[in-house]
Amino acid sequence: MVDRGVWRPPPLLPRWSRRLTLGGYVLIAMAVLADVATGPDVTFSPVLAAVPVLAGAGTRRATVPLVAGAVAGVIVVGLTLYDREVPLVVHVTAAATVIMVTFFSCANVAVVAAQERELVRVRTVAEVAQRALLRLVPRRMGPLVVAVRYVAAEAEARIGGDLYEVMRTPYGVRLLLGDVCGKGLGAVETAADVLGVFREAARAEPDLAEVAKRLDSALARRPVSEEFVTAVLVGVPDAPGPAVVVNCGHPPPLLCHAGEVSEVEPPVDAPPLALLGLVGGDYHARSLVFDRGDLLLLYTDGVAEARDETDRFYPLVQRLAAMPHEEPDSLLDELLVDVRAYVGSGLTDDAALLAIRRER
Repeated sequence: MVDRGVWRPPPLLPRWSRRLTLGGYVLIAMAVLADVATGPDVTFSPVLAAVPVLAGAGTRRATVPLVAGAVAGVIVVGLTLYDREVPLVVHVTAAATVIMVTFFSCANVAVVAAQERELVRVRTVAEVAQRALLRLVPRRMGPLVVAVRYVAAEAEARIGGDLYEVMRTPYGVRLLLGDVCGKGLGAVETAADVLGVFREAARAEPDLAEVAKRLDSALARRPVSEEFVTAVLVGVPDAPGPAVVVNCGHPPPLLCHAGEVSEVEPPVDAPPLALLGLVGGDYHARSLVFDRGDLLLLYTDGVAEARDETDRFYPLVQRLAAMPHEEPDSLLDELLVDVRAYVGSGLTDDAALLAIRRER
């Protein structure tokens, strides 16, 4: 469900943070008790300035540190009356510090709350953009069972440069998975261009290699831009028969057949989309035996180039061979869990996975 931008209270602080905050309150209480125990010639009232700071932690309501500051101020006044032998300037300084810190804490809470509301709006726009570009893929399409996963490298991100599409055409089911070399809005615009051209050309062109050429031409005609796109196009006929794969500078798909995993290498090296005119050559389709029960995995380099703490790449072929291939959804879930466990610190690049299993 799309978040409509409704602001919600922040989640609870982590347990260790809550413990530190509680420890702060305990220390302040001990300071007040020590102030009373040491007599009227010693005061610890300046530490009460920490009360509104602690109260502001974990809340998005400015009234919370305001009330806490008022309570701290009342305690300062009480200690002023008790510690009569302490110079008045010390008490005045403590009271002024409590007031200033209270105002600062209130302002800080208000700013953070405003930033979180803005983040909600940004995330909502990003999610809507993702739904517009990366449409939901049916679990079954023609002779295929399909599963897709998209994982953004940053926790708050909803869309990046990876793209995918699966659609029915007069020539069977055609798939696209790509990765834009670029970041920000430029990458999103490039992804939108690729998907728009693919959705039209995949239905019009009988030759999948020609679809790739049209994608390249459309990107090459754009205004000067640094973005190019690595991509894999796959065509699977409705009737039994071989599939067709066109690789445009992308990591090779993996074919799971009879319990073995192999890379589907292109017949010749071809450049990414938007670079064909610069390096020459052409896009070529490879015929691929794709029988009933076989599974084909398309992925971006966010998976293939994931590294562990010793900077070793994730061994995708070996790990995939050890996993069950009967259900694409379960396979992708298990694969992502394994990649995250291998990396340990989280993905450093967006990752898209597209798995298809032929049922007939």
